[in-house]
Amino acid sequence: MAQIIPIRDLKNTTAISERCNASREPIFITKNGYGDMVLMSMDVYNEMFAEIRLARDLKEAEEELKNGKGLTFEEFSEKVREKYAL
Repeated sequence: MAQIIPIRDLKNTTAISERCNASREPIFITKNGYGDMVLMSMDVYNEMFAEIRLARDLKEAEEELKNGKGLTFEEFSEKVREKYAL
């Protein structure tokens, strides 16, 4: 479940750090009742960023295939077999 805290609660950095690391969810920070920032643990951030990168790479590969620039799986597999004598 999403955690939402006011910006004034950021004074207790140890407690915030513990909350970030105990939860797999981001903590939303509000300022004057409006969304302002998002905090999350480094592990969650790195996992999320890796997923974003993978999705971006897959989208780019799909575009290349649509435009006739990439290799099909069969073509790629054949090149790997030839290169490594499989």
